[in-house]
Amino acid sequence: MSTSSQKTALVTGGAGFLASHLTDRLLSEGFRVIGIDNFITGSLANIEHLSGNENYRFIKQDVTQYLFVNEPVDFVFHFASPASPIDYLEHPIPTLKVGSLGTHNALGLAKAKKARFLLASTSECYGDPLIHPQTEDYWGNVNPIGPRGVYDEAKRFAEAMTMAYHRYHNVDTKIVRIFNTYGPRMRLRDGRVVPAFIGQALTGQPLTIFGDGSQTRSFCYVSDLIDGIYRLALSDFHEPVNIGNPREMTIRQFAEEILRITGSHSQIETHPLPVDDPKVRQPNITRARKVLGWEPKVAFEDGIATTIDYFRTRI
Repeated sequence: MSTSSQKTALVTGGAGFLASHLTDRLLSEGFRVIGIDNFITGSLANIEHLSGNENYRFIKQDVTQYLFVNEPVDFVFHFASPASPIDYLEHPIPTLKVGSLGTHNALGLAKAKKARFLLASTSECYGDPLIHPQTEDYWGNVNPIGPRGVYDEAKRFAEAMTMAYHRYHNVDTKIVRIFNTYGPRMRLRDGRVVPAFIGQALTGQPLTIFGDGSQTRSFCYVSDLIDGIYRLALSDFHEPVNIGNPREMTIRQFAEEILRITGSHSQIETHPLPVDDPKVRQPNITRARKVLGWEPKVAFEDGIATTIDYFRTRI
């Protein structure tokens, strides 16, 4: 049970890529952690190393159902949601429900427990942006009825509800807008560009580029992202904060880097661009630097090498 000297954090989506790394960070900082996941996209392999840890407890549950936790909770981290295009196109209704009902339940728990609440939001709130790089005061350019709208609008609604609970119920809330993040524990076939390119390069398959590959992304290593989230959780700031690495590259440049680092002889193959695929993506992290004293530290070459080594063990 939680003691006066030990804080308890509840993490929804706890068996997911990012949430499992957040759990490790919280445990290393002396927290007790309760993880919740229904395994739609989470993996038991991401948390199996925590088996037997007296400061970790896992509950298998869908967070769109009523959350009951019969003990003190000091922090609620709401990370539950499908997060890759393959996942939210396959599970459109659960994606909308976890962003709405799941966020409502997680906020209700935080209110009842008088806990701090942190929402894992996304750079997808900016849609296919008309300003570059993206700042937190930009309202976005999102197609609400397009195929990606189930994820984009679920997160935008979640942000609105989070701010409503802050303003109306005085819940201590935080919102992190997460930009492209990579590292160990990503699913090899989750449809995102990092595992897709690495998996294809390591198995000698063509690297599939959508469009002409001129669209840009900015890649942040997972330990940097988690450090920013941890700092935000402990801060007194309530507006959204971008966390990501401003180092921008085109998708074609990224593919060429993966081929170079892996030594693969795979070819690059082009396919039609998906509907509403963002043309640019780069975080302006001025707010994170000023408010949190945060900026990414892991060089792309180091982070991607570690990630490639991880995937070599999974193929």
